[in-house]
Amino acid sequence: MKILVDADACPVKDIIEDIAGNYSLQVIMISNPSHNIRSSYSDIIMVDGGAEAVDIAVANRSKAGDIVVTQDYGLASMVLGKGAAAINPSGKIYTMENIDGLLMQRYLNYKARKVGLKTINPRKRSAKDDQRFTRNFTELIEKLI
Repeated sequence: MKILVDADACPVKDIIEDIAGNYSLQVIMISNPSHNIRSSYSDIIMVDGGAEAVDIAVANRSKAGDIVVTQDYGLASMVLGKGAAAINPSGKIYTMENIDGLLMQRYLNYKARKVGLKTINPRKRSAKDDQRFTRNFTELIEKLI
């Protein structure tokens, strides 16, 4: 098992490394060059700045039994299809049961924005988000070990 992180703008990189270190798990953070990521624990992979380059790199490196940390529903859907687990930095675990609804909501929001309607902006990150991520990420690792 390895942990793959869609590291562009990921707010929980330190938490991921702390928890992964407790289990001696490999962490691979994938980013584009516009984000300067440094780590003494994780392997850092830089990909080109193309629109979906990070998502494609994460999807291509994932396999059954891995854990992917991403905010992107499309990427989560791809890795779930490969048998990997996926979790959002706010602690929401993506599943085959909830991913279709999330993708549909993303599509409906896109269509609404396209015709000029306002959509709800995500709320600011809180300490509870970090706590939820820590709890759910640890439980996900325990379940897969």
